[in-house]
Amino acid sequence: MPNHPIIKETNDGSHTLYSDRFRQHYHNPNGAVAESKHVFFQRNGLMEALVQPRSVNILEIGFGTGLNLLLLMDEYSKNEASTSIRYHSIEAFPISPQKAASLNYSEHLNNTELAQKIPPLFENLQKGLNRFNPLPNIEVAIFFGLFDDYSPDDLKFDFIFHDAFSPAVNPELWTGKVFLKLHQWSKPTAKLATYCAASKARGAMAWADWKVARATGALGKREMTIASPTQQPLKHLKRINEERLARRYEEGDFDHDL
Repeated sequence: MPNHPIIKETNDGSHTLYSDRFRQHYHNPNGAVAESKHVFFQRNGLMEALVQPRSVNILEIGFGTGLNLLLLMDEYSKNEASTSIRYHSIEAFPISPQKAASLNYSEHLNNTELAQKIPPLFENLQKGLNRFNPLPNIEVAIFFGLFDDYSPDDLKFDFIFHDAFSPAVNPELWTGKVFLKLHQWSKPTAKLATYCAASKARGAMAWADWKVARATGALGKREMTIASPTQQPLKHLKRINEERLARRYEEGDFDHDL
């Protein structure tokens, strides 16, 4: 099926897309920019990390419209950060550069000119790993292909943005095997953030030996999920019972939940 998503305006005025392939919005209809900031910048500690004098490695599952990268560059620019960032993202069905240029994200940035850096990324995408340097100290690698074909080589990540379409329509990116790979690619203090709070997704994380915690969701969603390979990064959050959910996942208790 071709990828011809339709532009929709969300309740905070920012655009999202509606996917004809997955029949789902790319972002929360209550606010695309607001949700991304909440889930991937505020609840996982990334904002604090951006102003520290160290390197930060980020992996994003689902490049989508490029919104998360754009917000990252905007926060980086606003805070005059000097952190060295390596940003890897995986996208199987990239949108067209024309569609990317039609999105109104510039209206929601401190540095409006940064929005111009996203369409050329789509224009120059080739199958496999594509490398870009949109800002000094920010290295971007977009993998055009399936998750199963991606490898970070020796890179270990500090933050993971799990921003795939929901388990109901894109279940192959929410399995225990996927989260096991992500665990192997993460530093011990890494944090995985996702808007999703489904028990099966959390069970898959727990099965893959992630420590899993609840966090307040964005824009009317009661909960989201933060996970880490170790307990310390989650000490201020309410943990789930990983052992019980991992066992239920292993036994197939959630197979009919989605």
